[in-house]
Amino acid sequence: MKPTQQIYSNYTENDFLVWKTLFERQMEILKPIASVEFLKALEKVKFSSEKIPDFLEVDALLQPLTGWSIETVPNISPQKEFFEFLSQKKFTSTCWLRTMEQLDYLEEPDMFHDVFAHVPLLSNHSYVNFFKGLSDIALKNIDNPKAIELLGRIYWFTIEFGLIIENDDIKVYGAGIISSKGESEFCMNKKAVLIEFDVDLIMNTDFRTDVIQEKYFVVESFEQLYNSLPEIEKQLKKVLEKELDFVL
Repeated sequence: MKPTQQIYSNYTENDFLVWKTLFERQMEILKPIASVEFLKALEKVKFSSEKIPDFLEVDALLQPLTGWSIETVPNISPQKEFFEFLSQKKFTSTCWLRTMEQLDYLEEPDMFHDVFAHVPLLSNHSYVNFFKGLSDIALKNIDNPKAIELLGRIYWFTIEFGLIIENDDIKVYGAGIISSKGESEFCMNKKAVLIEFDVDLIMNTDFRTDVIQEKYFVVESFEQLYNSLPEIEKQLKKVLEKELDFVL
């Protein structure tokens, strides 16, 4: 049974070795390709290869910066619970780590994905304002599966697999890339399809969760993400009204 709270003393030597191995391997790949904002955020939350993050310590650092905190959960949260926590500025995270045999692939996210890849940018105001805004829109439409599907595409191609332009270079900020060796190597490959951020196009782009992505959407800044929230709500309303007209 997976833990529902982080008991730091329960981490084993093997857990620390897994964290260290993953952290050092990813940082070697990420330093030249990761968003400067993400690299700065790692320092703000004081993450290192030598120490598995203590959620209480991380919360104490995040609270004065953006007011966000970590909510420990055993597995992926149901949609309603996930968005409710986000609207309260709480990011749901597991506290268990994969084994050495699972370094390259897991069917469900462990804390390396949740914490290493997601949590640092919770210190960035524009990023969390977008995160919360998207969750607020989702909560308004939580009983509409089509709406959640479309918002899931926005979430997937931004929070999980987004790229960003910094100083005329394309950099990585999406957590699904940040925590994945294969994804972080492929997204900078010439075979990867890079597309300018477009709300309507994203809502019409499906994805698979079990393969390396082929398409990545590129934003100009986290401010652009935040400023896209009215457009997201507008496009969502348009699609849902069209669906309703079709049914009628």
